Amino acid sequence: QVQVVESGGDMVQPGGSLRLSCATSGAVFKVINMGWYRQPPGKQRDLVAMITTDNNTRYTDSVRGRFTISKDTTKDMVYLQMNNLRPEDTAVYYCNAYPAIGMYWGQGTPVTVSM
Repeated sequence: QVQVVESGGDMVQPGGSLRLSCATSGAVFKVINMGWYRQPPGKQRDLVAMITTDNNTRYTDSVRGRFTISKDTTKDMVYLQMNNLRPEDTAVYYCNAYPAIGMYWGQGTPVTVSM
């Protein structure tokens, strides 16, 4: 049913750090760009970070300098290192191809940044 499984979300204090993991099905990201998306409560789901097949990265302005996307091709894993977290980073985080493929959406992993 789902093509990816996200994990690592938690409740953290502002300024804290968290590392999210995405287990993919097979080695799909070896041949397609991958991204991390997030959906804050009551808002739309947006791309926050993307990594290309040749390991170039892009970030949305609000996370640039704080978040780092990476991948491990030997383990079929994609990661999102999040530092200096802010309350506005609170969201459910998803990984998917970029551009997103509808049937690849998983359950996401929730991140809550709060005192």
